[in-house]
Amino acid sequence: MLLSCAATPVLAGDLNLKLVDAAGRPVSDAVVSVRPAGGIPTGPIRFPWPTTMIQQNVAFVPHVLVVPVGATVRFPNKDKVRHHVYSFSRPAKFEIKLFGQDETRSYTFKTAGAVALGCNIHDQMTGFIKVVDTPFATKSDTAGAARIAGMATGTAKVTIWHPLLRTKDNELVLNIPIPGSGAASKTVPLTLRSAR
Repeated sequence: MLLSCAATPVLAGDLNLKLVDAAGRPVSDAVVSVRPAGGIPTGPIRFPWPTTMIQQNVAFVPHVLVVPVGATVRFPNKDKVRHHVYSFSRPAKFEIKLFGQDETRSYTFKTAGAVALGCNIHDQMTGFIKVVDTPFATKSDTAGAARIAGMATGTAKVTIWHPLLRTKDNELVLNIPIPGSGAASKTVPLTLRSAR
């Protein structure tokens, strides 16, 4: 009996989402994370964007940052005023006490989940870090588009998170089939709370 040692090619597909609100307007800053049918590859997770949350113009920039578990996020202060960054969120409770212009502090995020940020000095400052345990993650752009490529085919568990999403834990979970060629494309309406 002959056994073939040829490797079976793994088919990979893409996911294209368009995220819109109840009025059909695009939703930006929604984090999309996917657990493909074939599971998560081993090894460190790296994304092409920096793990940096800048304080600039008395705001967190970007407003939403996606990082992998274990990432160390830098917090450079580009303002002329001092900031005091903190979070009371379950995945990461911490505070970075007063630091001034052109100073940088950092924090390592060890648990997956959503982390809400604030500044003890400037109450209007809010930001979010979504810590993920999958390399298949991104956030929607200003057109509401989110694309993730190169996933194993089969039904994938797709989680959509947004700070204003009117659901438990601000998350919506969908099962979406990923085809062996081409892409799965879907428009997903999101029910959002009004921003304060």
